[in-house]
Amino acid sequence: MNTVRVPSPLRDYTAGVGKINAKGTTVSEILTDIERKHQGMRFRMIDEQDRIRPHIRIFINQREVQSLGEAVAPRDEIHLICALSGG
Repeated sequence: MNTVRVPSPLRDYTAGVGKINAKGTTVSEILTDIERKHQGMRFRMIDEQDRIRPHIRIFINQREVQSLGEAVAPRDEIHLICALSGG
């Protein structure tokens, strides 16, 4: 099981919780598990072409994810980061 750190803008999907658990051996599997538990959250991070949205960064421990196929080891910590903008 992996710990996933959820940023404030996505916590509406997790009932305000900032740390959730998910399982999987790739980033894609982790996101699929998150979607099962927190419907609608994956679409906020991943577009229709199965790419990470430009305003989202995903990290495995301290390494930025470049592809949803990247491997996730047991007990790796996943960090979801949202860029904020405004005027």
